[in-house]
Amino acid sequence: MRSGRYLLYSLLLFSSSAHGQRFLTDMMDTSTALGKGIYPIYQQHDRLRFGGYMQPQFQYAQDKGVKNYSGGDFAPNSNNRFMLRRGRIRVDYLHNNEKNQPLAYFAFQFDGTERGVAIRDFWGRFFENKVEMFAVTAGMFARPMGFEANFSSSDREAPERGRMSQILMKTERDIGAMLTFETRRKGHVLRWMKYDIGVFNGQGLAGPADYDSHKDIISRFSVKPRTLKRSGIIISASVSGFYGGIVSQSPLIYRNSKGGGRYSMLSDSLASNTGYVAPRHYIGGDMQIKIPNKKGFSELRAEYIRGLQTGTAATSETPGSYPVAAGSAVAPLYVRQFDGAYFYYIQHLGSTKHLSILKFDWYDPNRLVKGTEVNPTYGYTAADVRYNTLGIGYMRLLNAHTKLTLFYDHIMNESTAISGYTKDLKDNIFTCRVQFRF
Repeated sequence: MRSGRYLLYSLLLFSSSAHGQRFLTDMMDTSTALGKGIYPIYQQHDRLRFGGYMQPQFQYAQDKGVKNYSGGDFAPNSNNRFMLRRGRIRVDYLHNNEKNQPLAYFAFQFDGTERGVAIRDFWGRFFENKVEMFAVTAGMFARPMGFEANFSSSDREAPERGRMSQILMKTERDIGAMLTFETRRKGHVLRWMKYDIGVFNGQGLAGPADYDSHKDIISRFSVKPRTLKRSGIIISASVSGFYGGIVSQSPLIYRNSKGGGRYSMLSDSLASNTGYVAPRHYIGGDMQIKIPNKKGFSELRAEYIRGLQTGTAATSETPGSYPVAAGSAVAPLYVRQFDGAYFYYIQHLGSTKHLSILKFDWYDPNRLVKGTEVNPTYGYTAADVRYNTLGIGYMRLLNAHTKLTLFYDHIMNESTAISGYTKDLKDNIFTCRVQFRF
């Protein structure tokens, strides 16, 4: 009976969702492979799986040279383009012991597009099998912060993650190690929860190597999907925390300072600032509610994150390498109080093959100043401008391996005193994408 239970669990590791690898550190799905024979290789104690997807798309922007988070900036003289947004190939390997208990899991994924080839995942996971509650993951993998940053691009309904998720968790992955607490025993009293805590370099895949000795600590406590028996409604939620930073190499650090009834971005020049860990401290929460319909479902998703973010004068993104100013001198860091959120409403349209998508998100890189308070006279730049984005889309599942997405992003920046941002920019974008998956 125990060996049968372990065999069942090893299969479940490969079938974490009905549609595939919904989260970036999930095990690969073989539920369709078992039924259709798509490249699985099985031995007595080993499971090997090949999978992947590609996303060719056409985009049309409101103006030429639009800067955006909807697939990357347009060329200065272009307002439309064909591109291969993602082209992923992934290999997963699971090894069990003689009792069919999972011992080790390995995942390798790379991304190939017209812009080049890059590794996206390269990690291994070790399972303890005495109490069947713990696992350790090490390598290059997704950081356990929030829902959207971890939700797979092959399953996400909107073409891209929101501006907040992309800025705070650029490329989503980092190199580090993570401890997971999640019982694997059926009927266990703690079956409803999962807890991840990890230590990471900090720069993610945005840079070639770690440029300081400070590490980021990230954790997430999740309530796994729970079904309300009478209504069939499925609810899940989580809270996340991020405690990290960047070691300053300059005596100059810019911060918000209040004086004369208003805020200004001011620097202090102190010898103690060299070696100071400029903070990246976030806290966030998310919730998902899935309501069954006669055909398909309605789903609501929401997530909110706020905290302190360290960037540069030009951007609130975490730099991939330490910022350098003119003349090869190190540039000062900027610490800003931010917040951001997104909301999804997803609705099947009388059929599981037709889906409407409504999304709203905002990211305010400096929530202490608004509108014309974002003024260069007070030390503020375009990196302090708030953005709201309203997205409307339609998805058509053409078959088990192909889907079509039509999506329009209406991007709205606040009107400020910054040159070029005194009114809303013409930067709306339409995306037509086809995804092929195997």
